[in-house]
Amino acid sequence: MKIKKASEEDIKGIARVYVDSWKTTYQGLVPDSYLDKLSYEKTEQKWLDFLHKEEEPFIYIALNDAEKIIGFASGKILADETFKGELYSLYLLPECRGLGIGRQLVSAIAKHFIGRGIDSIIVWVMEQNESGLGFYERMGGKEYLRRTSEFDGKIVNDVAYGWKDLSELIMKE
Repeated sequence: MKIKKASEEDIKGIARVYVDSWKTTYQGLVPDSYLDKLSYEKTEQKWLDFLHKEEEPFIYIALNDAEKIIGFASGKILADETFKGELYSLYLLPECRGLGIGRQLVSAIAKHFIGRGIDSIIVWVMEQNESGLGFYERMGGKEYLRRTSEFDGKIVNDVAYGWKDLSELIMKE
């Protein structure tokens, strides 16, 4: 398994992981009607737009031994006084969870931000996503903010976890 920075050529694999992950992770948390509308093609465009429209966006991918994308994480710079960066997303194929790949991807994101002079980040997680909440809590994230999001008419609560010292997220090699 290896972690590397993604390019546009990786978007198809990123879209596949995103859609497959949403359809398993968020089953029962958001309406089926929302999940049913997810498509690889529309998601490819979403991630291309992310790379071209956001403020200095980046994506790191995890590849298995067959060079297949099995997970990814993305980040972007924020214009916020408290947190300068955002761990925008972290998704793994269901069969790849619990193997340390998420930690490795978060470490890559943290290293990238540190290299850009950014020392604090935030990540938003659905409050009902217990595995996601547990993951970020084990990573040392502290709850800072709350908001609501809407998916096909269903309101969900989101929790923001933050880190003021990104060195906490760097894995020792």
